[in-house]
Amino acid sequence: MNGYPEMLPSLLQMLASLAVVLGGLLLTLWFFKRFAQSRGGGAGNRLIRLLASSTIGLKKTISLVEVPGAILILGLSGDRISLLSRIEDPETMRKVRGEVPLKSSVPFAEQLQFFSARLRGRPHGR
Repeated sequence: MNGYPEMLPSLLQMLASLAVVLGGLLLTLWFFKRFAQSRGGGAGNRLIRLLASSTIGLKKTISLVEVPGAILILGLSGDRISLLSRIEDPETMRKVRGEVPLKSSVPFAEQLQFFSARLRGRPHGR
């Protein structure tokens, strides 16, 4: 019974120390997040935008990246970034961004009817 009264203050001291350490970690995290956003590394930085990305193999990706004045088509591999193409035409850039609707495609059934009629030698009403 002698050990119990001495255990309570040490438990409270341990919990207080834990609270101070966790509070310090949270405060440090908050400062780092605030500093990173003010330096332009946060989500508010919209000079470079990833429009689309597609994996084509193991650690191989093709990405569309928008930078001011152009859209870059980049090939990414494990240790290399290659510029595949650069789109600078404003009309094409609007199409890639989805601002201009693309031409509607002909349904597959209609294409099939067209080509089967052509193979049989009958004209189609197209």
